[in-house]
Amino acid sequence: MPPRGVPVSAHAAAPERAVRGSAREVFRVFLGLGLTSFGGPVAHLGYFRDMFVVRRRWLGEHAYADLVALCQFLPGPASSQVGMAIGLQRAGYAGLLAAWVAFTLPSALLLVAFAYGAGALGADAGTGWIQGLKAAAVAVVAHAVLGMARTLAADRERASIAVLGMIGAMLVPGAAGQVGVIVLGGLAGLAAVRPAAVVGAAVGEAGEGGGLSVPVRRRTGLVFLALFAALLAGLPLLAAATGDPALLLADSFYRAGALVFGGGHVVLPLLQAEVVDTGLVGREAFLAGYGAAQAVPGPLFTFAAYLGAVTQAPPTGIAGAVIALVAIFVPSALLVIGGVPFWSRLRTDPAARRALAGVNAAVVGLLAAALYDPVFTEGITSHTAMAIAAAAFVLLTAWRTPAWAVVIGAGAVGFAFL
Repeated sequence: MPPRGVPVSAHAAAPERAVRGSAREVFRVFLGLGLTSFGGPVAHLGYFRDMFVVRRRWLGEHAYADLVALCQFLPGPASSQVGMAIGLQRAGYAGLLAAWVAFTLPSALLLVAFAYGAGALGADAGTGWIQGLKAAAVAVVAHAVLGMARTLAADRERASIAVLGMIGAMLVPGAAGQVGVIVLGGLAGLAAVRPAAVVGAAVGEAGEGGGLSVPVRRRTGLVFLALFAALLAGLPLLAAATGDPALLLADSFYRAGALVFGGGHVVLPLLQAEVVDTGLVGREAFLAGYGAAQAVPGPLFTFAAYLGAVTQAPPTGIAGAVIALVAIFVPSALLVIGGVPFWSRLRTDPAARRALAGVNAAVVGLLAAALYDPVFTEGITSHTAMAIAAAAFVLLTAWRTPAWAVVIGAGAVGFAFL
């Protein structure tokens, strides 16, 4: 294990066992997040920052922002990929698996139960507490944006990049706009950010977890990137050649996970094309599951488990849910393992550090844009919701209340008053 404060590049040839925690520890922490992380991918990033940067100090602010920036570039669910990367950094490949299973399992089980009819809850009964959870998400994201801005947009150059990134994301919504903002943020950082602004980040931040130490070699990363491409090209051919229904199902969901940029709700049109337009899932069942997915914690990609369970052709039920869930997340795992070692080395180059400073500021802008739409516009639908969000923000910032407790309390208040 490299000593604290030493740059990653000084340990470029470090063995893949250089990790700092246990898979059991990772599983326990991520299970709590999987049970309480309401509000969608942007809110998840806020929960992750609060848990792993502020409270547990598993990694520093700049390292966390770099992971967020990397996962914005990769196809798939950004929040789940950030979680996988944190698990990988903390406890190696077992940590990545533990983070994914723990964060994904609660919502997947709830949606499969809903598919069997066990989780059917009337919309009227659920409206209040769902609105309370959405209001809490506003506070969580606002807290994250404020905290990241203080560190990552602390001077006029980076603050300007953040604001321009926010404007760009609002003017050009969707995945293309997000990628464009990050690319332009990197170019602006390379041209405008002063070297003094990134010296501390280049040599590693003080304190535990300040620098990003990833137990993956470049050669290993290339193998995983090649495997990602081989599955993307080979699964359709293998499924067509064999006619195996399990392979056909896996191919549909692997392709959805591999080709969607932006994650979250962006995957829905792709899933509809794969399962509704092909007749695997009825339109009414698809919409019912989508509605249920809004009321559970964790990543929206667990919607795949519901769809796999209700397919009208075998494999269906539990088997279909497992195949669909694993297939839609496998591309993310392969890309994280394949991409992180190159990203962690690139971030130590002086020119790359300036570019990444710009990218990090642009990420703050992206989060600020998302704070407004959809988090604020969907979360604040009444005066009571605004009051819940304001109280939650004070609890998070002034009283240092854990995010999970704030979320549960907001849900209870929403149930009683909304």
